[in-house]
Amino acid sequence: MSTALLLVDVINDFFDPQGRNYKPEYDSVLVAIKTILRWARAARIPVVHAREAHRRGPDFEQKKLPVHCLSGSWDVQPPAGLDVGCEQGSTGAGNRDGEDLVVYKRRYSAFFGTDLDLALRERQIARLVVVGVKTHVCVRATVQDAFAYGYEVVVPREATGSNYHHLRDASLEDIQRYMGQVVSLDETRKILGVEG
Repeated sequence: MSTALLLVDVINDFFDPQGRNYKPEYDSVLVAIKTILRWARAARIPVVHAREAHRRGPDFEQKKLPVHCLSGSWDVQPPAGLDVGCEQGSTGAGNRDGEDLVVYKRRYSAFFGTDLDLALRERQIARLVVVGVKTHVCVRATVQDAFAYGYEVVVPREATGSNYHHLRDASLEDIQRYMGQVVSLDETRKILGVEG
């Protein structure tokens, strides 16, 4: 089955200590994400970066949240040390060696208002390994939409994080029960087909 790794909001705002939404517990999440990303590279699995990036001015999400992650800002860049291949926009030429797909989103789900589904189908992707933050908001919304579009979804437990632990746990339980698989890092390695 063709698989892609989808990183949800793995950006400075959440993962750099100077980020407004950084939490110290995200440090271990980033270590797990980098490990999975290394495995995906070794297995030549396509990598997609879904990054929150809001326009300046009116933005519906600001009805619930303060202004954050403005397009073009330092906040929406990948954190230091994250291995990012040569970036291609979601309308780019494909996913050749060393070329990652980047999708900018203005809502919680990486699918809403983007061409992520089209880009994945063009690459004949059937399964998504989803990592990132926040488990109970953007990760869950993305997983729910992925399931609705017919993708098999795998969520590595150690590679998601939230500032509300009870909501993270409840979301992972719901994902496991209704939308996909929640697995360990070791199970993720096996799913990606990487030797131990």
